[in-house]
Amino acid sequence: MIKFEKLPYPLIISGHIVITIFMIALPFLVKVFFFGTIVYFILRLFTSADKNNEIILACCYLSCLEVFLRMNNALLFYEMIKYLVLAFMLAGICIKGFSLKSIPFVFYLLLLVPSIVIASQNIPITESLRKAVAFNLSGPVTLGVVAIYCFQRKITTTRLEEILKLSVGPIVMLAFYLFLVTPDIRDVVTNTASNFAASGGYGPNQVATALGIGMFICFVRFVRIKNLWINVLDITLFLGMTYRAWITFSRGGVLTAFLMIGAVIFTLFFLKRSEFRFSFLPKLAVIALGLVLAWGYTSLATSGLIDKRYANKDAAGRAKEDLSTGRVELISIELEAFIENPIAGIGAGQVKYYRAKKDGIVAASHNETSRLLSEHGSIGVLSLLVLLFTPLIFRLTHKGNVYFYAFLIFWIATINHSAMRIAAPAFFYGMALLYVVKPSVKKKMIPTKRHLN
Repeated sequence: MIKFEKLPYPLIISGHIVITIFMIALPFLVKVFFFGTIVYFILRLFTSADKNNEIILACCYLSCLEVFLRMNNALLFYEMIKYLVLAFMLAGICIKGFSLKSIPFVFYLLLLVPSIVIASQNIPITESLRKAVAFNLSGPVTLGVVAIYCFQRKITTTRLEEILKLSVGPIVMLAFYLFLVTPDIRDVVTNTASNFAASGGYGPNQVATALGIGMFICFVRFVRIKNLWINVLDITLFLGMTYRAWITFSRGGVLTAFLMIGAVIFTLFFLKRSEFRFSFLPKLAVIALGLVLAWGYTSLATSGLIDKRYANKDAAGRAKEDLSTGRVELISIELEAFIENPIAGIGAGQVKYYRAKKDGIVAASHNETSRLLSEHGSIGVLSLLVLLFTPLIFRLTHKGNVYFYAFLIFWIATINHSAMRIAAPAFFYGMALLYVVKPSVKKKMIPTKRHLN
């Protein structure tokens, strides 16, 4: 069976672009591609000797593909990618087992149970307990299972790079799709609010988050690979994704991407040899120049509105009082729920009903941290501490993963501006827990008299 991650990088990128063109012409092909992808990864799982890496590859690719699929209504149900990631990870645990050192994450999953019990007592009669719990706990449960599977699971740096290389493909599809199907930016950007039209008609926050993942991967490939033409391709993709992320006018995904880039720069610059640092700086200069030019173009294309957006001003140039675009009010209500129910919270999925009673508005939480406090109480605080300190303690003795801090930042930043609406934060949290090692170098056998015989 063909292992697409082994193909040349330009072929992977061009292949995904060609597939996207066919999908735009014949929209039903999006579903064909999606189900074909599932079948492909399942076949690889059962035919490959290295099942660990096959599962990680499948989940990474699907997590990066999720927003594009949602945008094109290709999923059978909204949370399908989370459940697929969950299914692949559970299959991996059944086939390959898991480290006993991942017990903190088993404990974390058990900490979610009291919220279900509380919810069963508080949910309105007209609402479905199953749907409310499943929607709000699908992300945290997926994170727990991914963490159990990935914790201290060995993977080589080469294999990790191949997984990230292939996972650029789905985000290229998303970016290319946006370039082709969205209206002229000058026609749809009229204020500084998040722009659905420039985001393909889908949630700007999630689109920017997905593009941010692509920005990060293309950046690290650009600075780490020594090949002129591959560098040109990666810098082009990086700037194209950055531009598309900027014009969604959703800042969370973009700022998260730059935080990840900052984390990996710090890791590479301070942990690598001095000669690497010397070769590293010119590439950073190229990136900086490219970003300046891209920002200038974006500013012209949006008639300066992008400048006002990031300066927290409205279209008239007046400073906005709320930098968080309404999130502070949502968080404050969730903190009220925590203060009123500090032990076990108000129950999974109940915060939107609590908010409806308070201000008459039924709105989903944007912040997973405040939601944990309101719905899980002090138990939620304990579960958050488990998620924060377990990887940091792990890092003290396992420093081979140069993306550790970047992946951890992606998780914590994303859940605080976009909750766990997509599978990516749960999956990339698990990526931070991998035990990354250098590929073993096979020593050449020196012929001896015995071998010659």
